[in-house]
Formats: sequence, structure tokens, C-alpha cells
Amino acid sequence: MKYNIRKFVIIVYKCQLCLFSLLIAFTITYNMVNKHILVTGGAGFIGSHLCQNLLNHDNVVFCMDNFITGNYENISKMLSNPKFKLIECDVEQLCDFDAKIDEIYNLACPASPIHYQKDPIKTFTTSIQGAYNMLELSRKYDAKILQASTSEVYGDPIIHPQKENYWGNVNPVGIRACYDEGKRGAETMFMDFYRQHDVRIKIIRIFNTYGPNMHPCDGRVVSNFIMQALSNKDITIYGTGLQSRSFQYIDNLIEGMVKIMATGDDVIGPVNLGNPTEYTILDLAKSIIELTNSRSKLIFVSLPLDDPRRRKPDITLAHNLIGYNPNIELIEGLKKTIAYFQHFK
Repeated sequence: MKYNIRKFVIIVYKCQLCLFSLLIAFTITYNMVNKHILVTGGAGFIGSHLCQNLLNHDNVVFCMDNFITGNYENISKMLSNPKFKLIECDVEQLCDFDAKIDEIYNLACPASPIHYQKDPIKTFTTSIQGAYNMLELSRKYDAKILQASTSEVYGDPIIHPQKENYWGNVNPVGIRACYDEGKRGAETMFMDFYRQHDVRIKIIRIFNTYGPNMHPCDGRVVSNFIMQALSNKDITIYGTGLQSRSFQYIDNLIEGMVKIMATGDDVIGPVNLGNPTEYTILDLAKSIIELTNSRSKLIFVSLPLDDPRRRKPDITLAHNLIGYNPNIELIEGLKKTIAYFQHFK
């Protein structure tokens, strides 16, 4: 009899442990999947990768885009997924969007100089009015909201590398100001909604990112150099080419974004997300020529106005918060990106 009671107690104890383990597993899974998530700018370069990642984790994804710079090809494979909802809409208008959502990733805004300088007023209002509309939507549904800000808020930095507490060196009346100041203004609005309305916000500052789904004619340095090299055309280098950038592969960025969103409400940012390994533009061009076996020659032209001389993130904060450690080095990422751009030759 005593043996049976002891055996019964052991069985009950083991069942309790199993139930406890299941509860923990369920809690972790619940926090990561089965959410209703809105991604503005979801058909863009970064947005499309984010939408796919969120779908892979069994979330319902609302992709909002006005397709000024977004691309249907980026999301074509997702359209058949019943959990993917495409909303052709401008964040400045909202188009009567009304669906219960748990999280918002606000990425909507032209991000390359050739695109954001094409209609600078639209670029600025997209950042400001778009941020306001998304913040009001987050208030309505008590949704967490992440603002995709940019390293451009640091301008042409006099602090190197750039930490989140650096206020930047931005020309507020220059040709890049529509983007730089638009993103700075959006950060301000996010912080004020947090302080005034207790909105649950996250702010990240994205440094140079590259990878598949980039537009072949978006004017960014990686896409420019690859397309020129694949066509054996002269590679255009602005200035001396000794200005530096830090290049982050898209997969590393998406992982960082999702992990920042999953942090507690006490984590608001801003948080730098980028690869701290620094390269000169000249080194980038030479690497791409070698990887593509190109016959391209280097030509040098005048440096654009307000073009930053150095750009490198300090990612100590991201590392401490989410263990952020970009592990895809430039050559590996360039090979994947070149393979994607082969289709556009």
C-alpha cells in the first residue's frame, strides 16, 4: 500500500512538471506567433522580408503599401497565403483600415536618395503624417508599434562610431533633409505618444542594409555597383571612395527587428541595428568587381551634397538587449545579393 501511494505521488509530481513545462512553452509560443500584425511599406525591400518572416511564424500579416517604391514581385509568393492580407493604401490616408491588430511595424517611406528626393514633400509628410496615423491606430487597438528609423538621423556624424545618445549633425535645409528630418520628426512623435498617451513604442535606427528584393535602380551603393558590374559598365564612385559605410545583410536586420519588438514594454529605444564592420566605398567596389568577374573600371565623380563621410553603428545596446550579433559577413551577403540581381542583367 505504501509503495502504491509513493508511486502515485511520483506520478502526480511528474505530471505537474510536464504541465509546467507545457505552460512555459505555450507562453513563449503565444508571444511569438498567432498575432495580427500590420507592416506598412510591406512590399518594399525590408518590408517584404519582414512579412515573410512573420508569416513563417504563423502570424496573420496585413501588408500596407501604396506601391510608390514597393514592388509586387517582392510579395508575389505570399499572395496565395490566406494569412497574408494586402492593403493597397497610403499611410497618410489609412483608407478606412479597420482590423484588430496586436503589433505594427511602421516602415513606410522611400529610403534611397534617388527616391526620397524625387518628391521631397511627399517623403516628409509620409514620415510625419504616416507616423501620426499609425500611432493613433496603435492607441485604438492597444497595439505595440515599432518605428523603423534610420542612421540618417545622425547626419554627417562628428562622433564615431555612432551611439544612440548622439544627437547627430544634420543639415535641416539640405537636399537630404526631407528624409533625415522626417525620420527625426517621427521619432519625436513616437516619444511624445509614449509620454502623453502611454503608447507601447519601439524605435530602431537601421544602418545600411542590403540583400535580395532591393530595387535594381534604387540608387543605393550596393545595388548600383552590382548592376554596373554585372553589365561591365564603369562603376561610379562619388568623391574619393574613402568614405566608409557598415553593411548589414537583410536577414540579420529582420532578426533584430523581430527580437526588439518582442522585448518588454520598458524597452523603447532608440536602438541601433547594423553591422559594425566598416568598409570604404572603394573596397566595396573592388569586392563586387572580383565577385562578379566584371571588366568594369572605376570612375570618380563629385560627392553629393551632405553625403556622410563615415557611418558605423555602436551596437552595444542591441547586443545587451537581444544578443544582437550580425553574423553574415559582407562577402557572403554580396554573393547572395549578386545571385538575385543576375535576373535584372
